[in-house]
Amino acid sequence: MENLSLDLEWNKDWDYLTKVKRPSRYIGGEWGLLPPKDDEENIISLCLAYPDVYEVGMSYLGYQILYFLVKSLDFADADRVYAPWPDMEEMLAKDGVPLRSLEMKKPLRKFDLLGFTLQYELNATNILTMLNLSSIPLRSADRGDEDPIVIAGGPGALAPMPYTPFIDVFCMGDCEELLVELLSILYEHRSFAREEKLKLLSKIDGCHVPLMAGRSGKVKRRIISLQEAYAPERFMVPSDKIVHDRASVEVFRGCTRGCRFCQAGMIYRPVRYRDPERVCELANKILSQSGYEELGLTSLSTCDYPWLEETMDRLGPLLSEYRAALSLPSLRMDPKAIDVALKLEEMKRRGLTFAPEAGSQRLRNVINKGVTEKDIENTLKAVFEAGWSKVKLYFMMGLPTETEEDLRGIVDIIGMARSLGRSYNKRTSVSASIAGFVPKAHTPFQWEAQNRMEELMDKGLWIKRQFHQKNVSVSFHEPAQSFIEAVIAKGDEKVADVIERAWKYGARFDGWGETFDLSFWLKAFEDCGVDPYHITARQIPYEERLPWDHVDVGVTKEFLWSEREKALKGEITGDCRWSGCNGCGLRDVCFSGDVRHES
Repeated sequence: MENLSLDLEWNKDWDYLTKVKRPSRYIGGEWGLLPPKDDEENIISLCLAYPDVYEVGMSYLGYQILYFLVKSLDFADADRVYAPWPDMEEMLAKDGVPLRSLEMKKPLRKFDLLGFTLQYELNATNILTMLNLSSIPLRSADRGDEDPIVIAGGPGALAPMPYTPFIDVFCMGDCEELLVELLSILYEHRSFAREEKLKLLSKIDGCHVPLMAGRSGKVKRRIISLQEAYAPERFMVPSDKIVHDRASVEVFRGCTRGCRFCQAGMIYRPVRYRDPERVCELANKILSQSGYEELGLTSLSTCDYPWLEETMDRLGPLLSEYRAALSLPSLRMDPKAIDVALKLEEMKRRGLTFAPEAGSQRLRNVINKGVTEKDIENTLKAVFEAGWSKVKLYFMMGLPTETEEDLRGIVDIIGMARSLGRSYNKRTSVSASIAGFVPKAHTPFQWEAQNRMEELMDKGLWIKRQFHQKNVSVSFHEPAQSFIEAVIAKGDEKVADVIERAWKYGARFDGWGETFDLSFWLKAFEDCGVDPYHITARQIPYEERLPWDHVDVGVTKEFLWSEREKALKGEITGDCRWSGCNGCGLRDVCFSGDVRHES
């Protein structure tokens, strides 16, 4: 019964859980948890706070890593919390019940640290909900010694200005070592006043403390060797179905490909590999202790792992022993990817997903996608010939230099996939998902304008209207959500006022179609005197200072601009391969696998 407690009378707990959507989000008690540390008074406590619902947050590999990492320290302990859905938020607020951690049922305000991940811009208002329900002042300047230190990491931490008033410490880059240093300093100086603690944290490489910004200057992202980084040897198993319900082992971090729209491909450079022996060792331990029936080998582009086939061969007997299937989260449209996919029975059951991204060869060159028309056709022929009957395709609309011909190319590729599929199997189904381009910080397209909402809507509807067949499904992302995402992705500290005002109007779970309401944001822009189109709909000159220029991710601004110029000329840049560096843009050194070399 303790696992159902929100620290109220049990009858009241039951009353809460019978009135909310998916009560399993709040139960806890998952398989694989580690017990709380006994000496609570003499340790540093961290609550990992994911600003989305349980089924999304439990799919995030980063929190599996950080949870078990902190648990392994003798001077620190970890717990978790996820954003409550509006029905639970309403009841907690009405009854004055604080938001509490999932395992210990401890009010968030009682932790030493509260750690958010900034994975998705449209989770911003959920951060304020979680702080508010915890009686933690929304703004760092208003917090006192009795309040937890609020830290944040993830890609959003590298463009921090819209979050700056709400976050005490930004952890930039790889956090496995950085977090241990941060916790160690707080443990050693736990009797210090809040301001003194923040001063100490501002001296850690990779930590940005906004209240001490004048003293910390430019902040450089932390980069570690994946081979030496902490990796969990066990997993928490969710109490209900989640978005990605499988065990996962990260095989490499970073990407060699250099797609010009892709923030992750830039900010996680250089590529760092985990060797096959260690991958198999982790897989064995996780599967043996979790009972998972699916193992994912994760990265930004797993088919680029140099030892993928060797690793799959090694994993074969292990997967048979545990009756587990292997899955790869991302496939390229090339022969190697198809050869790999043919070996995966799990993928045959679920279907395959590919991302041509753009409809024409010209535009794929602009974005440096590295996929040709022939690659697309040959890949589709190969998968249908091999017996697949389900294929999903991802595209983007509104990319820089896009024309009507490029949009027509999207339609042509979807049509080709349908025709080829039906030539092998009349039951073949093709689905296409189209996202609006969102310019992101630290990419070659960070200076580019975003299409206005009306333009994206017109483009999405036009593509959708081209298909009426039952076996073709076309959907596109809500342009208004892409618009707000771009405002936060490219905004400065003034956008923080907009986020707070939109939240006060009622903005919650803005990444969810059923709860997103653009009117809250439009009123907030007007109230705060912020022109969102000045942020999203204009091309920024190179000499203009960007809101994230004080963050050094390792890839130089000059390199990003040169990539933008290549894009406008339709020129491509070769891959930064593990065996040698070919223009990855890193300022200092690039290291891949165990090899370090000058860039």
